Amino acid sequence: MSRHTSLVPAPLAQIPWRVILLVSAISGFGLVVLYSAAGGSLKPWAWSQGIRFVFFLGIALLISRVREDQLKAVSFPLYAILIVLLIAVEMFGFVGGGSRRWLDLGFIRLQPSEFMKLAIILVLARFYDMLPAGEIRRWSAIWPAAILIGLPFMLVMTQPDLGTSLMIVAGGMTVMFLAGLPLRLFIGGAAALGAALPIALSMMHEYQRNRVEIFLNPESDPLGTGYHIIQSKIAIGSGGIFGKGFLRGTQSHLDYLPEGHTDFVFATMAEEWGLVGGVGLIIAFFLVVRWGMQVANCSRTRFGRLAAAGLTTTIFFYVAINLMMVMGLAPVVGIPLPLVSFGGSAMMTVLFCLGMLMALDRAAKERK
Repeated sequence: MSRHTSLVPAPLAQIPWRVILLVSAISGFGLVVLYSAAGGSLKPWAWSQGIRFVFFLGIALLISRVREDQLKAVSFPLYAILIVLLIAVEMFGFVGGGSRRWLDLGFIRLQPSEFMKLAIILVLARFYDMLPAGEIRRWSAIWPAAILIGLPFMLVMTQPDLGTSLMIVAGGMTVMFLAGLPLRLFIGGAAALGAALPIALSMMHEYQRNRVEIFLNPESDPLGTGYHIIQSKIAIGSGGIFGKGFLRGTQSHLDYLPEGHTDFVFATMAEEWGLVGGVGLIIAFFLVVRWGMQVANCSRTRFGRLAAAGLTTTIFFYVAINLMMVMGLAPVVGIPLPLVSFGGSAMMTVLFCLGMLMALDRAAKERK
């Protein structure tokens, strides 16, 4: 036993501190952006965001001590509980901003759909872990997974919450793909989705249809539904290579950029820090995703590989969808940039993903 190992307690030595520091750096940079977005003030965003980060990071470190078999055991019960909570939201949930997404428990407003992003990964990883290898290309590997994904998708869509429902489907489909289901299934599914798109558009709420339609041509309504995307592009483009400088952004400070501290925080950042700041932030997220895929690759169990890969792609989808959204490459679906956008939901989800990835990483190293 080395002197270093003997001096450092085992629980601390098993924590991937480089990833913790990287995530802390991303969040710290986000606090700087929120400080600037508030005109050079810690309130109302940066201070409370910093407290949230410390709190959820502490919970993530506690989750990292959970054993892999415990994650397996909790997957189906957690999924069932969240389905019940989603039904409860539909029956008597709290309405805010025209959406019914929360359960008001008095001391906290709980959003079960956020936890479902994680539960769908765990439950499908557990399902395919239990499924015999010879069944993976049969119908018995498809229809249970389709029900497990479809049920929460429909419940979340009725809230309505298009962004979260898409994240649930994306996470579930990723696990199905990595489990080894035939590629033709996903090609056929994509073709069916394209054919059903007109029907899906007709079933959407009016504001959701507007988001999709304005994505194709934002200039058709520059002062209405296309305003967000147009102003976001202006902010990103005006930053140039090195940006206008800290506290010198105009689009956000003069209130031209809506939601400059939440969904469009990347545009706020890019205006002041430019291409250099944007690329640096993307690289930082890439390193987190790369570490997560390394955890999946090193896992010694089928559940560990599928769960780690699914949790990692959940982080990736958060970042990719938000960046595409603020650059006008995808419809505005309300997906924030985790650890940077103001708000606790995305931060909680990503840090809980990180906690479970650390738990799976520790389990893989112990087996090795």
